[in-house]
Amino acid sequence: MTAGHGEARAPAKAWFPYWKPKPEARLRLFCFPFAGGSASVFHRRADFGPTVEVLVAQYPGREGRFAEPPFRRVTTLVEALAPVMLPLLDRPFAFFGYSLGTLVAFELARWLRRSGAPAPRGLLQAAGRPPTLLRKRGVHELPTEEFIEVLRRYGGTPPAVLAHRELLELLIPMLRADMEMVETYTAAEEPPLSMPIIALGGEEDAEPTPQELEGWREFTSRDFKVQLLPGGHFFLLSAGESLSDVVEPTLQHWASAGS
Repeated sequence: MTAGHGEARAPAKAWFPYWKPKPEARLRLFCFPFAGGSASVFHRRADFGPTVEVLVAQYPGREGRFAEPPFRRVTTLVEALAPVMLPLLDRPFAFFGYSLGTLVAFELARWLRRSGAPAPRGLLQAAGRPPTLLRKRGVHELPTEEFIEVLRRYGGTPPAVLAHRELLELLIPMLRADMEMVETYTAAEEPPLSMPIIALGGEEDAEPTPQELEGWREFTSRDFKVQLLPGGHFFLLSAGESLSDVVEPTLQHWASAGS
């Protein structure tokens, strides 16, 4: 019985609830959502063709994991998730992190290196500042009304949720925890990763700017580039085919690299 089926699927089911194995796939793409993001929202926008098998992580505290306490530190989340992923690294794979997810993807890649495990073929780092440029703003500690106003400005929370006070109050603990993961994160001193990194950004996004995305360059000793797509911080939700046009050729290249 191969990894990705049977006993490998059971512990992975909570973390990757929308995973549909593709035996013909040449690459597994592990996706890590933004703060407040769910696997279902990301999964609907992460179809990159028949040769890419997509697994979108579901962090605790949302959807089917609503009753589980959310993580408050990136490293703690990684220490819980990484062992679950190990049986799934039996074919070429890559990481796609979005905002908060860029830190998760980055730390997972470093965890795998320290463990002597297989390495991703590359990292797609979208809408996330590099560790050297993170700002300690204390958003997660703001009073409720100010916190809600920040969510409104960020634009990632659906207006229907913002207008539904009772639902919003149920979600705020999870949203605060996700913000806390970003705002408390610091990267330990380690050598650059030996895999390509592509930093993706929205053309209209002010946080991070294209110049800030360039900061990811120092975290790899391999190829690096910045690519911009139409939209703001949440271009994932609006870029449509533009995202696929950028991502699919990169994933195909990574799938064939080293084979």
